[in-house]
Amino acid sequence: QVQLVESGGGLVQPGGSLRLSCAASGRINRLNAMGWYRQAPGKQRELVAAITSGGSTNYADSVKGRFIISRDNAKNTVSLQMNSLKPEDTAVYHCNAQAVVCGNSRCSETDSWGQGTQVTVAA
Repeated sequence: QVQLVESGGGLVQPGGSLRLSCAASGRINRLNAMGWYRQAPGKQRELVAAITSGGSTNYADSVKGRFIISRDNAKNTVSLQMNSLKPEDTAVYHCNAQAVVCGNSRCSETDSWGQGTQVTVAA
């Protein structure tokens, strides 16, 4: 299995910035796509941004031009730089990682989630 630990959430004023980080650990043979999702109260979880192992990125329309996703393949980490934050960005942000893990001469694909970090944008 892959363990994901997020950090960097908090309270910020509208227009401010936050940086989220997520570190993956475990018997990782290959880390494929990684991404950030968010879930606001009463709403479904939605994709915020994703990045492939090769660096191709995908963003939700609502965050394009404001958020930047990046990853460090050597450290198995993914980050989300969030700028010009708005109250509607308030949510719990979850890290996601798709990976191949190996052990006992067997490998399998996994889809793992972090526990989430709260981001609150308010005056």
